[in-house]
Amino acid sequence: MKKDRKRIVIALGGNAIKLPQQKGTYEEQFANVRSASHAIVEFIKRGFEVVITHGNGPQVGNLLVQQEAGASQVPAQPMDLCTAMTQGQLGYILQQTLMNELKSSNLNFNVVTLITQVLVDRKDPDFANPSKPVGAFYDRQTQEKFKSEKGYRMKQVLPGGEAPFRRVVPSPDNHIKGTS
Repeated sequence: MKKDRKRIVIALGGNAIKLPQQKGTYEEQFANVRSASHAIVEFIKRGFEVVITHGNGPQVGNLLVQQEAGASQVPAQPMDLCTAMTQGQLGYILQQTLMNELKSSNLNFNVVTLITQVLVDRKDPDFANPSKPVGAFYDRQTQEKFKSEKGYRMKQVLPGGEAPFRRVVPSPDNHIKGTS
């Protein structure tokens, strides 16, 4: 890698990979990432070293729904493991589509996927008052059932409507004071 290449970080939100009106099928997510990869390759052509990071909120939510639905047949996995699973899934999609886009542009670069973890402050206020919605939308009766039977924290995230409630989980700041 040339030392004169400038590095940029591109952040793709989970909602850029699974658009809000989409179900999150394999084909939908690949198409969305393929479109992003096309734009990312343009930065590489301009001489930038590119680092990509991504969110995975919608994907984790969908996987949690699958985990609950299949729990009578196989053990459901916890949220942290579902988060890692979707990191790997999206890393694969990003790596595959970016490699294909580079190849079609006759560019020869390595593409690497890393699964990461972050250190968070256990005193972060979001643990006491979770704010990150995940998974499906539920009606009042279902959200009450999940609160009592599963201990889920639920919040109304849409005004009115038939299913305005969602499960919420902590989304703490991943930067602890005094560290960098």
